[in-house]
Amino acid sequence: MSKALVIAEKPSVAQDIVRALTPSSGKFEKHDEYFENEHYVVSSAVGHLVEIKAPEEYDVKRGKWSFANLPVIPPHFELHPIDKSKGRLNALVKLIRRKDVTELINACDAGREGELIFRLIVQYAGTAKAAVNKPVKRLWLQSMTPQAIREGFERLRGDDEMRGLSEAARSRSEADWLVGINGTRAMTAFNSRDGGFFLTTVGRVQTPTLSIVVEREEKIRKFVPRDYWEVRATFGAQAGEYEGKWFDPAWKKNEADPELRADRLWTAAEADAIAEAVRGQAGTVTEEAKPSTQSSPLLYDLTTLQREANSRFGFSAKTTLALAQALYEKHKVLTYPRTDSRALPEDYLGVVKKTMEMIASEDLPGPLRELAPHAAQALKEGYLPTKERPNKRVFDNAKVSDHFAIIPTLQAPKSLTEAEAKLYDMVVKRFLAVFYPAAEYLVTTRITTVKAKGKAHSFQTNGKVLVKPGWLAVYGKEAQEDDANLVAVTPGETVRTEDVAINATKTRPPARYTEATLLSAMEGAGKLVDDEELKAAMQEKGLGTPATRAAIIEGLILEKYIVREGRELIPTAKAFQLMTLLRGLDVEDLTKPELTGNWEFQLAQMEKGKLSRDAFMAEIAAMTQRIVQKAKEYDRDTIPGDYATLKTPCPNCGGVVKENYRRFTCTGKTGEEEGCGFSISKIPGGRSFELHEVEDFIAHKRIGPLEGFRSKAGWPFTAELKLTFDDEINNYKLEFDFGDDAKKAEDGEPVDFSGQESLGVCPKCKGHVYEHGTSYVCEHAVGSHITCDFKSGKIILQQPVAREQMSKLLATGKTDLLENFVSNKTRRKFKAFLVWDKKEGKVGFEFEPRAPKAAAKKAPAKKAAAKE
Repeated sequence: MSKALVIAEKPSVAQDIVRALTPSSGKFEKHDEYFENEHYVVSSAVGHLVEIKAPEEYDVKRGKWSFANLPVIPPHFELHPIDKSKGRLNALVKLIRRKDVTELINACDAGREGELIFRLIVQYAGTAKAAVNKPVKRLWLQSMTPQAIREGFERLRGDDEMRGLSEAARSRSEADWLVGINGTRAMTAFNSRDGGFFLTTVGRVQTPTLSIVVEREEKIRKFVPRDYWEVRATFGAQAGEYEGKWFDPAWKKNEADPELRADRLWTAAEADAIAEAVRGQAGTVTEEAKPSTQSSPLLYDLTTLQREANSRFGFSAKTTLALAQALYEKHKVLTYPRTDSRALPEDYLGVVKKTMEMIASEDLPGPLRELAPHAAQALKEGYLPTKERPNKRVFDNAKVSDHFAIIPTLQAPKSLTEAEAKLYDMVVKRFLAVFYPAAEYLVTTRITTVKAKGKAHSFQTNGKVLVKPGWLAVYGKEAQEDDANLVAVTPGETVRTEDVAINATKTRPPARYTEATLLSAMEGAGKLVDDEELKAAMQEKGLGTPATRAAIIEGLILEKYIVREGRELIPTAKAFQLMTLLRGLDVEDLTKPELTGNWEFQLAQMEKGKLSRDAFMAEIAAMTQRIVQKAKEYDRDTIPGDYATLKTPCPNCGGVVKENYRRFTCTGKTGEEEGCGFSISKIPGGRSFELHEVEDFIAHKRIGPLEGFRSKAGWPFTAELKLTFDDEINNYKLEFDFGDDAKKAEDGEPVDFSGQESLGVCPKCKGHVYEHGTSYVCEHAVGSHITCDFKSGKIILQQPVAREQMSKLLATGKTDLLENFVSNKTRRKFKAFLVWDKKEGKVGFEFEPRAPKAAAKKAPAKKAAAKE
């Protein structure tokens, strides 16, 4: 009997499909990789199982990249299994090739990426042994209720209907590969022309994201603070005292100078004059009280969840995604987290009611027990919408894309970690709050006018009284806020200016990005685009997707373009150098969100059949060739840019040392025409000097050990740098100092560890770890035959790492708390544990959990954010 093979994107969806189809098509028998009955075989992928790759003849190994091998524009792309998913892929290929399977049904997520996952699996199955030519139909679901699934099977879409989406999906994937591979190799080749290997990655999403961070840092560096003054007065009324802040009621916003404000005075004399005029004087009061409402925030999508978890708990975007994924996959208490939707399907009313009833059960564990009364109240008071009384703010099919918003499932949590519980609590509270009524306030604006010496001076006081907490009750915010304690005044009452204070302050530069604010900037990157069509194309997508934004940020950190300092993200010298290079080569479009906007616009046209795949890919190939050509043909010695002049004098002649694109070079003493010839590379061993590092290096003629260098073959290493006077050139030159044994290893000579006791087992290859030069290294990471790359410095950020601490790290995965690390950026000391990060495959930091803050004696206006 012929059967249809249904391929879902995730195992959980496959199970939902089986449950939905069982009543109408019969009971399914469960096998290891699939379910089967008389009519269907149901299985699933686990996300992407194969990846596109250039044919072998186009591949050039890292460390040998050169312009001679560029551009790489293969006539076709081959498919290669993703190693960790080979078992699942092989199982699906067998099912696809079964003789009794006569039809394939694509049940992957309803979107571009889901279409690509299915198409690549089927293509791989066809090329693995022989052609697979079986009809394909599409199950298009926005809701996962049993009824929605059954209705979806009744109206399966034909393969022709999906051709545009399929071509757009393939085109996006191949275009990203072409621009990323060629851009990265071209910039790396350009930066490695003087020798070594300086890996310089670029990408369609990565580079515009980095540009946003760099542009903010440029504004911070160029910012010149301005002094200004504020005047605050304390007024005495019959019922007590209140404070008011001086402002100019005639002030109008100035777009040319956003630092101008109604309550700022730009000379001390003006502030003094106002204070002197009003001190001890009588004032008249007018006030206006208006009711105000505030609805709860919408349900979470992944980006909003990551943003708020970063602000509240300091979780990185990567950490939040991992926690949400565990709550979804392992604990099964949250719905699918990699979503950009903040609404639910319109047929989810029943599911929501059952979920609310689950939360309302008094005997549930953990956070649910505290929230149960709120769920019970929502059910009792009829807060949930009905078919007759819908809530488009929450239930709207038009606002549901591949997936719907993140909400709790019907499964109650049993044993969550502290971090998982924090995230789960956030989602449950938001789920409850969105159905509660709006919070109601009474907002009072009081203007106190003091007339003195023929002039009126105005002071503003704001009061806000929480009348009905509404959804805020779910968050425990039923108490009045601080600014609600505004003493009353009677109509026509005269008040007295009891005291006046002048506050001298300065304008502040824009804040550095945190992960929370950078995620917002990536999501709203379309606002930075001028072209209306491109802006519209980016409204839904932004830079990256909710599922990839965390990985983009982590990738920028891994490639040393950004460092994390506390919660701030700070661009490195390498980041500024890349932006200078792309601007100087006139390939600045790689740094702009317009590139993504243009792609999204064209891919949307392709989905509608208004643009051919061949035309789009030809344009991408032309763009790729232009990027490579610009880098290959650039023939000037340096790239124009905004370069620094060092404070430290030339070590050879005492002249002025200036930066250019590639080097720090002596330009001679003031009045001389040229320097003495002293010059050092900005990127020795593929690692960019930070300005404070090169100042320190030239001043002391030695620095390190420093991490992040790369050998000519691309291997990372740690070393000290020294300035040595060379009699032949009559000047100083830069040299690496590895120690004698390490120098032999770098030259490929075998290393003898027989006289040493092993510190422990290598966490990467299970070899032995020994002391070697300035590092602790795996025995297989040095010498003439290198098969491992485990190395860790004996000194990390100026903190010595003793043998016993490295042994403890190798044995337990974690050192004791070490107290003398020094931040590269802020130069401040900090404490941390060194830990082995299995996912990243390297030694990293883990910080002490912060002690909880003591409860405040008086309820503040705004509760302090929780600390991790």
